[in-house]
Amino acid sequence: MATELLMPKATAVWLVDNTALTFRQIAQFCGLHELEVKAIADDEAEKGIKGLDPVQTGQLTRDEIATGEKDPKHKLKLSAPKVILPQSKRRGPRYTPVSRRQDRPNAILWLVRNHPELKDAQIMRLVGTTKTTIHAIRERTHWNAANLTPTDPVSLGLCSQLDLDHEVQRAAASMPQPSPEEAGARLLSAEETTAPVAEDEELNPETVLAKLRGMTGGDASDDNEDDSNS
Repeated sequence: MATELLMPKATAVWLVDNTALTFRQIAQFCGLHELEVKAIADDEAEKGIKGLDPVQTGQLTRDEIATGEKDPKHKLKLSAPKVILPQSKRRGPRYTPVSRRQDRPNAILWLVRNHPELKDAQIMRLVGTTKTTIHAIRERTHWNAANLTPTDPVSLGLCSQLDLDHEVQRAAASMPQPSPEEAGARLLSAEETTAPVAEDEELNPETVLAKLRGMTGGDASDDNEDDSNS
């Protein structure tokens, strides 16, 4: 916990000047040597450092200080942060352990085949590779192309399932949606395809002839008259 303390020497200066804690307690809390704390108390060290109140910064409570002052053997505990800062976003390709780098071509082949919507930059983020390698595997010009076996990168431990799902969703969202013309004719609904045909429509000759005219573009009644005359 001491390594996470904000400005440990300035905190030690404040604790020496404002509390009855022992040198050992302050040293343990601030990650310093006990002799360093004694030197601070004797004005032999850190003379130019202004004390930092750990209570004001939310790293230590007054109750914790009081407990330590009553019990010299008590080890001070760093307070949990009230605000959790977001982790900095990783830039560049993902680092891949040396023992797993030989599996990257198999993972790339799996991604190219199963998720062709993924861009090269996304594959690079997932498995920590280069555009040159991705292009070689896409074009089957990789030096070991004949021996590659497509393998899920999650099962290989090259990325997490959450990372893979995130990249796939991003790729799907960025793909252009087809226009109504490109999508083709509208499919009939279930109500339309399963609706019963009316009896009068089934048996009415004129209705049947009208449908035939629409299908052939000709006059079905004239054809029938010609057939009857002949």
